[in-house]
Amino acid sequence: MSTKPPSGTRDFLPADIKRREYVMGVVREVYERYGFEPLETPAFENIETLLGKYGEEGNKLIFKILRRGEHESSGTADLALRYDLTVPLARVVAQYQSELPKFFKRYQIQPVWRADRPAKGRFREFYQCDIDVVGTASIVVEAELIGAVSEVLTRLGFADFRVRLNHRKLLSAILGSVPVELHESALVAIDKWDKIGPAEVEQELVARGVSPHDAGRLVGFFNVADQGGPSPVPEASTADEANRSWLERLRIQFPASAGAAGELAQILRLIEGTAAAGRVYIDPSLARGLSYYTGAIMEITVPDLAGSLGGGGRYDNLIGMFLGRDIPACGFSLGLERIIFVMNERHMFPDQVAQSAVDVMVTLWAGAAATPDEAARGATGGREEALALAATLRRAGLRVDVYPEADKLGKQFKYASSRRVPFVAIVGDDERASGTVSIKNLLTGAQDTLPREAVAGHISSQRRQTPEDS
Repeated sequence: MSTKPPSGTRDFLPADIKRREYVMGVVREVYERYGFEPLETPAFENIETLLGKYGEEGNKLIFKILRRGEHESSGTADLALRYDLTVPLARVVAQYQSELPKFFKRYQIQPVWRADRPAKGRFREFYQCDIDVVGTASIVVEAELIGAVSEVLTRLGFADFRVRLNHRKLLSAILGSVPVELHESALVAIDKWDKIGPAEVEQELVARGVSPHDAGRLVGFFNVADQGGPSPVPEASTADEANRSWLERLRIQFPASAGAAGELAQILRLIEGTAAAGRVYIDPSLARGLSYYTGAIMEITVPDLAGSLGGGGRYDNLIGMFLGRDIPACGFSLGLERIIFVMNERHMFPDQVAQSAVDVMVTLWAGAAATPDEAARGATGGREEALALAATLRRAGLRVDVYPEADKLGKQFKYASSRRVPFVAIVGDDERASGTVSIKNLLTGAQDTLPREAVAGHISSQRRQTPEDS
């Protein structure tokens, strides 16, 4: 029997969880400083909640849960695992509208599931870190979201990320003579640009009903866009130069895009004083295949990563599917696994993330095991002293492990080193007789013998003085 987890999923060992919690801690701290509040929703939803919200491609990737009990033989599904965190948010807003503030700002960090083909940095089970603002159509929201996610990445140490910015109405103008009923299908094909390339996109556009002439025109335009701009813009150009160049070309070539281009220009002005300044680039080739987007769309990329670190956009009609009336909303989702993957590849995690979860390990003296006769009388050897010391140190706020077996000190030190424990507390025969404890610093090799009541303060003081990268 294979011991591997299912394809597209992973087991998380302690070191993995420490890295994940470090990233999540930065995300929470930044999002809360931007005024967002936490929300959690169930891992699965009623299947009708999810179907029809993500477009044809998204529907194929939903993990369905078969009916249970007497209905199992029907082979039909009534539930499905969460595909993203946005549709569940829309359901929550519709359900609790009277209990939520006028402008509901929430963040949500939970796993989602997609029946996708696993690849480098792409999984079937993964965490998303979402922020959304519900209740306003103001483009201040787009600027705030871009600023918040940019600050998260900056805090994590990313220096080379870009925010790609586009607008669904601008895409509609570029599609031009393509029949409106084919727009959504055409955008699904264009969204695969990074995965299959321009030639395959052109073939798929034609297969989806777009005329060969229009398919060639679109691929030609998006090919220029994908390479950097209308000149094409030189790689060394600043974001401001590239964006001005695009806005001018769009104004001339696609007059119907004026409104959408104007919104993008306003967003660019609003982010000038944020962590995103100089990182946002208009990219008319950005499509984002989810069908619920209605306005500005965004995506964050870094070099040498297929796909993005996250994306989002405005979806003013989605909540109306549940509520019966539209409520404006906009959101952004960071892919936690993608971020961790890149940070691991680039060795970006601070040294303290790998530090031990234990401050001190209490040893058991080799003679601590009680003989059978002693055990029959209730004696425990030296084990009670070890556990009592551990309890005292824990009450002082230290994280304490107890070596569970009486063994040679060398083996106990080796075990502590393997777990990167900085201090070892020794209570041998001499220490028990004198009421002292010997403390060995495994980082420096120094050893001190102290009164029992001074041990906690000594370790705490030494811990504070220990360099982060020791």
